[in-house]
Amino acid sequence: MVQLREALLLHERIVNDPSFLDSLKKATVKLSSVIKSGGKILIAGNGGSAADAQHFAAELVGKFLVERNPIPAIALTTNTSLLTALGNDYGFEKIFARQVEALGKPNDAFVAISTSGNSPNIIDALKKAASLEISTVGLLGRDGGSAADICDIPIIVPHEFTPRIQEIHILIIHSLCGYIESEVVCEL
Repeated sequence: MVQLREALLLHERIVNDPSFLDSLKKATVKLSSVIKSGGKILIAGNGGSAADAQHFAAELVGKFLVERNPIPAIALTTNTSLLTALGNDYGFEKIFARQVEALGKPNDAFVAISTSGNSPNIIDALKKAASLEISTVGLLGRDGGSAADICDIPIIVPHEFTPRIQEIHILIIHSLCGYIESEVVCEL
């Protein structure tokens, strides 16, 4: 019961946080704009956040709530041969940056998912995206970590406990999907 109460309090906290809501709105507008202008969304995270990246891409490419044309999104976490080759040849911290460099264009967006905001491979990918003029959104936790200062739009879940942060990240992903879908469904 403690976990349920803790989750409820966190939900109430973010719903009443103008800064959090403003960041979420900015991200929805930016990602919708990227799609409307012919760009794609690249997404990455580690561990549970890797699964969240895949979930996000699946909802966009498939469908979230309505039948529609696919929305271009790629989870950079799924190709094990590529990930292990990049990790072996360039180091684990480069596994996402190298893919952002290969796949990203200035009209795209990179969504970084990190509960700490301090994962070296996420930081490196955010820096690479910025150098390529790719818009960046961060789904972050705690105080946002180093990623908060690098992201164009950091969405920070103000909590210290990873499971609570991950729960809100899924809520954010579903909110983003719903908004993107409603904004672009008539455009596609």
